[in-house]
Amino acid sequence: MNDRTAHTAPAHAASAAVNPIALRLGYAGLIPFVLGAALVWLVRADAHPYVTDGLSRYAAIVISFLGAIHWGLGFRQTIPSPAPFIWGVVPALLAWIASTMPPYAGLVIEGFLLIGCYVADRKLYPSLGASAWLTLRFRLSAIAALSCFIAAQGT
Repeated sequence: MNDRTAHTAPAHAASAAVNPIALRLGYAGLIPFVLGAALVWLVRADAHPYVTDGLSRYAAIVISFLGAIHWGLGFRQTIPSPAPFIWGVVPALLAWIASTMPPYAGLVIEGFLLIGCYVADRKLYPSLGASAWLTLRFRLSAIAALSCFIAAQGT
């Protein structure tokens, strides 16, 4: 799409494509997950708690972000359903609890929360006009969850 057609394209067409900047930033957001999972296995014992805590906190932030997306999508609805707003706070609350737990348990819970958020998004995104993002969401969630599980195994 060039500059001339960008202004004339229907609004729903713009939401059908994944923004290339969002794509790059999404993949860049995996760096702390992959690096954290690797460092859990590589750092000295005295640095280990900092790495696991940092990864768990980052996972909690990302999970909260995934819930918050539903608020943004809910705001776009003409007649808002309460579902995206209710679901939007659930991941943050569960991730907060998981981030206070020992890493061997909290990282596993966060890994499952990442998967659970994706499963919920598979059901909710189509009705909220965000289906185009599901492929990216799957890839990001799979790598992030796997990183959490690998890190938990290293604790």
